[in-house]
Amino acid sequence: MSERIRVVVVDDHPLFREGVAHTLRGANFLELVGEGSTADDAVRIAKAELPNIVLLDVSMPGGGIEAARAIAHACPVVKTMMLTVSESEEHVAQALDAGAQGYLLKGTSGLELIAAMRSVARGDSYVSPRLAGRLLTLSRRQSGGGAKPTELADLTKREEQILDHVAQGRTNKEIAIQLKIGEKTVKHYMTNIMQKLQVRNRVEAVLALQKARLAGRT
Repeated sequence: MSERIRVVVVDDHPLFREGVAHTLRGANFLELVGEGSTADDAVRIAKAELPNIVLLDVSMPGGGIEAARAIAHACPVVKTMMLTVSESEEHVAQALDAGAQGYLLKGTSGLELIAAMRSVARGDSYVSPRLAGRLLTLSRRQSGGGAKPTELADLTKREEQILDHVAQGRTNKEIAIQLKIGEKTVKHYMTNIMQKLQVRNRVEAVLALQKARLAGRT
């Protein structure tokens, strides 16, 4: 990207926030434009600065999910990402439903955080691979590995295979290598998958897969 990605960090633990800020300052394509500790801070700074990304914590005062929802409503151009200790699948789903484009755990490395922010800034979504894999495992366990739900009926076997890889946190390049096909071919498949499932991004596609397989129980 030619322009720097403008970022706001909101977390009620000062030492952790300072650590994240230090990590971001080490990337020459990122620019830290604000810090806060509450949901109110997040919304206020988002309105004032219109950054590219606001990093939020699920459990901060006022609630990170509530902040993401308010920012999505007040500042649609601003993207939000969760950086939290919560590994709850429910929190992941709630955050994405609220408009967050990313969900990372606080054990994430600085390199992964920076890569995820670059991905979100260009319009993709990102969920920590461990959580993405757990979402898929949960959906398979609860569906009993059985019938194919109506919502997935239009997907080809190859498309379902690719979506399974996405749910495991793999990038298009990694999927292409695994399946021995071109990266552009994977992108083409993903476009078809998102259109068929009527979702906006990869993360919503994985959640649609989970919900469809859960529905297959009934």
